[in-house]
Amino acid sequence: MKRRNNFEDTYEDIINKPYKKSNRHPHMSKKDRAAQFAPFSALKGYDEAIRKTKADGEASDKIDFKP
Repeated sequence: MKRRNNFEDTYEDIINKPYKKSNRHPHMSKKDRAAQFAPFSALKGYDEAIRKTKADGEASDKIDFKP
């Protein structure tokens, strides 16, 4: 006798039902769906500030500090 796991017991009534497409909501493209889960910038302008700071630092490395 095959032992059943808790998942099968819990979802036994719906696990084998056929998928029903919604008539109310159009199918979302893979590109749009991926955009939902894409990383986002919580701090707007932060990346640009980091790039500017890095560029300023590299520019100051080239300054000749002779007395």
